[in-house]
Amino acid sequence: MVNIKQGKVVSLRLCVGSRDPMEEVDQAVVLAGKGIEGDRHNLNEDGVKSKRQILLMDRETLSRFQLDDGVIRENITLEGLELSSLADGDRVSVGSDVVLQITGECEPCSRMDEIRQGLQVELKGQRGMLAYAESGGAISVGDSITVI
Repeated sequence: MVNIKQGKVVSLRLCVGSRDPMEEVDQAVVLAGKGIEGDRHNLNEDGVKSKRQILLMDRETLSRFQLDDGVIRENITLEGLELSSLADGDRVSVGSDVVLQITGECEPCSRMDEIRQGLQVELKGQRGMLAYAESGGAISVGDSITVI
């Protein structure tokens, strides 16, 4: 059942390289202002706030498109939380310490058509939400994710 305010983490993945397969992990460390430790999008060395640190995607949308967890290169796959109810500036807590600020929708890129022809167009407005790591800490599969 989809809830507008709360869900749970069902999968965590790191993007270690541009074209490398995503690395599935049970736990990850989120660094405030930077993103997920070990992920290639954790590049904020110059103090500029990156809007693309972490990609959140819900399993319900993946299922609608008959896609497996991680295939669209999301970092956090969740279930039960309606991502479409979130907007730029909204905040979610993950586990006990991490707070992510939603920075907007992730526009589907041409790589989506490498998964399935036409998927880039199909996913328009539904490829998940990008987030900035407002506060850091450890996150794990099974953690709750709550709109705050």
